[in-house]
Amino acid sequence: MVDFLDLRAAAQARREELLAAAAAVIDSGWFILGEQVAAFEREFAAYCDAPGAVGVANGLDAISLALRALGIGPGDEVIVPSNTYIATWLAVSHVGAIPVAVEPDEATYNLDPARVEAAITPATRAIIAVHLYGQPADLDPLRAIADTHGLALVEDAAQAHGARYKGRRIGSGDRSIVTWSFYPGKNLGALGDGGALTAGPAIAADVAMLRNYGSARKYEHELIGYNSRLDEMQAAFLRAKLPHLDAENERRRTIAARYTAGLAGTGLILPFVPDWAEPVWHLYVVRHPDRDGLAAHLKAAGIGTVIHYPTPPHLQAAYAPMGLGKGSFPISERIHREVLSLPIGPMLTDGEVDQVIDAVRRFG
Repeated sequence: MVDFLDLRAAAQARREELLAAAAAVIDSGWFILGEQVAAFEREFAAYCDAPGAVGVANGLDAISLALRALGIGPGDEVIVPSNTYIATWLAVSHVGAIPVAVEPDEATYNLDPARVEAAITPATRAIIAVHLYGQPADLDPLRAIADTHGLALVEDAAQAHGARYKGRRIGSGDRSIVTWSFYPGKNLGALGDGGALTAGPAIAADVAMLRNYGSARKYEHELIGYNSRLDEMQAAFLRAKLPHLDAENERRRTIAARYTAGLAGTGLILPFVPDWAEPVWHLYVVRHPDRDGLAAHLKAAGIGTVIHYPTPPHLQAAYAPMGLGKGSFPISERIHREVLSLPIGPMLTDGEVDQVIDAVRRFG
């Protein structure tokens, strides 16, 4: 049996470090917004080459709070990918704004800059680019479009910890507003929920207040805020795991390269990586017209797979009131019918990778 992702094995590999991290929090007696969160914020910002980081409760809150800090609210429009996890859309809805979907580049599955400009209206306030599956979106043309129209550019990097765009870390630079998730299955995953934002001082300061009841000083509330704080225990776990992230990402790259070589000629659509992208392979996603048949075949062979994602946001019941029925976004709908994620966790052995390749190649 090859598990899609063995979180138990991943935790066991760092067991002693994680136990020491938990003990440090317990012994400190400080459990909310203490030194562990502050230290992780410094360390993660340094890792991303970012000016600063703010820890929040989860990745969805990170996007919502970024939009709030930008002053985006009811009546505003925010351009989002049609091909993404629904959290990207939900964050826009949570601030009262309207998600405006744009189709992806079918080769990379990320937001297509060529289609973005046509979606801009006088109500547009921001563009959210998702670095889907751990591969960077094409940021330079998106930044140029945003600058031309006076829009904010927010990056959803929930799956892209450590990825690089044209040699630059995702999250780097004073102008980047990047949101992160530390859900346990992410490349940098906590042992529970967690999230963060990396950004310049002004946005970071507002998010730091918004996450803590709108307060920078106890019992003084400058903004109408939320309770969305990264937990001290999760921050301690993340600090223990961060030094291993690059090595684990490199293992993911090795597995991806083995898949790409081993699955050539099988009839599957394999991932395409532009020469300017350095993905971290949060997921290795293939496509096949008979996706469900392939998944059933692999299950019978003892191979775990997952569909990321079976239903695009515009066809979810939550967004039915927008009236975006089938056929509204044909590229995304086709992608969602055909994609299948193969196992690619850093604990996967070469023998297990070979089992996956052999099983796929036997699919008739």
